[in-house]
Amino acid sequence: MSLIRHIAFICFIGMLTPLARADISAEIAEASAPLPEGVPEVAVVRLQALLNRNLPDAEWRAVAEKLAEAQVAAREPEDTLVLLADGRVRELPWARFWRAQAFAGLKRWADALRLYEELATHEGSPFRGAATFGTAEMLRALGKREEALRKLNLLLHDKEWAIRAQLRAAELSIEMADAANTQRLLEEMKPRSVAERRERRLLRGRLELILQRPERAIGMFQALLRRPEGAAHATLIAALFGIAEAHLQLKTPEAGDDVIEQFVDLHPADPDLSLLFAKLDELYRAEHKPSRNELEKWVRRPEEPRRTFARWYLARLEIRAGRSDRARQLFSDLRRAGIKSPAIAPAFLEFAQFEVEDRHFDEAIAILDEARLLRPEPALLARIDFLSAQAHYLAKRFDTATASFEQIYARFLVNYSELEKQGVDDEARANLRLEEGLMQAAKDDKKAEVSLQQFIRDFPKNPRVSEAWVALAELAFHSSPPRVDDARRDLAHAAESAPTAAAAERADYLSIWVEESAGGNETKVIELAKRFLEQHGLSPFAPEVRMKLAELYYRRQDFANAQTQFEIITEQNPDDSLAERALFFAAESAMSSMGEHSLDRAIVLFDQIVQKNGALRWSARNEQALIERKLGKTKDALALYDEVLKSDAPPSEKREALCAKGDIFSEMGGSANYQQAIEIYDQLALDKNEPSHWRNQSLFKKALCLEKKDDRGGALETFYKILEDKTRPYGQRELFWYYKAGFNAARLLEEDSKWQSAAAIYERLAAASGNRSEEAKARLNHLRLEHFLWAD
Repeated sequence: MSLIRHIAFICFIGMLTPLARADISAEIAEASAPLPEGVPEVAVVRLQALLNRNLPDAEWRAVAEKLAEAQVAAREPEDTLVLLADGRVRELPWARFWRAQAFAGLKRWADALRLYEELATHEGSPFRGAATFGTAEMLRALGKREEALRKLNLLLHDKEWAIRAQLRAAELSIEMADAANTQRLLEEMKPRSVAERRERRLLRGRLELILQRPERAIGMFQALLRRPEGAAHATLIAALFGIAEAHLQLKTPEAGDDVIEQFVDLHPADPDLSLLFAKLDELYRAEHKPSRNELEKWVRRPEEPRRTFARWYLARLEIRAGRSDRARQLFSDLRRAGIKSPAIAPAFLEFAQFEVEDRHFDEAIAILDEARLLRPEPALLARIDFLSAQAHYLAKRFDTATASFEQIYARFLVNYSELEKQGVDDEARANLRLEEGLMQAAKDDKKAEVSLQQFIRDFPKNPRVSEAWVALAELAFHSSPPRVDDARRDLAHAAESAPTAAAAERADYLSIWVEESAGGNETKVIELAKRFLEQHGLSPFAPEVRMKLAELYYRRQDFANAQTQFEIITEQNPDDSLAERALFFAAESAMSSMGEHSLDRAIVLFDQIVQKNGALRWSARNEQALIERKLGKTKDALALYDEVLKSDAPPSEKREALCAKGDIFSEMGGSANYQQAIEIYDQLALDKNEPSHWRNQSLFKKALCLEKKDDRGGALETFYKILEDKTRPYGQRELFWYYKAGFNAARLLEEDSKWQSAAAIYERLAAASGNRSEEAKARLNHLRLEHFLWAD
């Protein structure tokens, strides 16, 4: 709340600067009239237009002075700094004062402090009292409370500033838990205005809080809220917060949230909604079972910006309750609402973090791009940029990620001396150095290993040293050829370095792949995967590790355990693209299992995939149909294949369904069914755009049907079509069906005693240089010897 009052101070101080005397004073007064009316933005436009005229220097300076005040009041401090950089005004006392105000508005406390301190030393200056007060405010913002108190003490006998200085000194004493000094200041104070009396009552309530008398504090705050006339808005908000704090002390947060909810219900556009909702969230966190009724009500009502904040904080509640679908819906609604305010930029950051954790990296990056358009404050913008770089890294876009982190690091280096003045310590510098090395490692930059080793040498006691060791292990493992022993050694160093949670997680993850690449001990890899899941069950790597564990079980033909792991992936990550794959393989495992009801379970799982309406839904339908065929339910299978054929399924799935449908009619037997199968196979074979293996398979199966219909000539001709197909561009000859067709064609010829023709077929097969060429040569030699087919 002190920052709110600080902004109020920025506006208040405007009355202290006398308007420069110039002939243009009447026009300046007219242009700046909206400023005291609370609409400084209009004053900015009018004064800027006035400034753009070709004015004499004296008049230009007079307009610039009032424009600077209006810009600060309109919270446009960047424009103020640009305006006051002009050589005509830069060194004037009033310009230095408004530059200090602009720096304060940008939270550049150290820059503002320097200017305030210079102005405060000028005796007789009209800015001396305001600059001394500003100095105290900046020291307080920098965490130097005792120095700030000493500056405020200089104003305690200043007729104009004494009350304000006493109020701020009492507030500082409360922050320092100095009840005695607070009480002394409040007793000595003689407020003149209603607003000052209301603020003193507020501070008395806060004093009761630090004295652990919450009931008395609540009474004082409630009295203030019952008679708010004359109180500053910031004072009323602070009283609401005081009641909330008192109820937290009493361990009755439900009663505390009622007070704030009632206020928000009556004031849907209050300028401090962001603070009010943040305090509500703090109270909800303290409650065993927080009620979401008010948030749900505000989400349904149209009043803004309350509706936007309600969506944001209800999404937080849903995330804590594990309802990710509802949280995503609320965040998406917030995003579509189109509210353009820096106050909701943190919501976009939280939404993006939520998407990163769900591995929706592209969506997260898009959200962060929108967050930047909201013009967030520099500290928040840095977090947005950092998360965006991390999302690019996790999406394996290493060039973009590296460039982003290098930009962040470069900005850090350029501004390091300024940041150091504002309290940035070695840890921040170390973190950026480490991130630079990690990005170089992800990019496989040759400098990565040197950077990481240098980080370890320069910051040996940094808590993130273990992360550097893990990154070195990854570099060793991903080198060509893999340096498995080096990777194991670096992982051992990481384990000895009091690993951070992130380092421990990544090291355990890497160990699985290191041991798998070593080969020969699949059991150990399974144990490592199981241990990872036990210790890091909520890790974003957990689904991938569980998928590896399931695959290992599947490879061992341990279908029951494989199915279990695949199904867990689906249950824990229902919205993840990995979940659909896992569910599919769970069904495949059930199909391969020998359990009594395994096929029934597989059908259920495949149906769940279809209901997800994802990329594998039609593959699942085809697999369901295959199970129905195994169970002898031909009609059910045909119905499923027809569903695929009439759908928007991709061509590959439609080919699968069409071919399988032909197989069913072929298996049913009888001339009519064979003919129906032939017609189906023709649909595949006649499409010249079909891949070779599908065309050849359908021709082969058509030939078998023709043979079963006693059309041996048609069968031979169809087999031969596969052998003579040389028209397929861009690709090698398909050999599986090619050989099957060739050997069957030769068989038919041999059965008809067409030895020479059969030999020609075998010669063609032998010349294909495939995996059955030797078999064809052997059959050719046998045929020649048996039937004297050697050429002259």
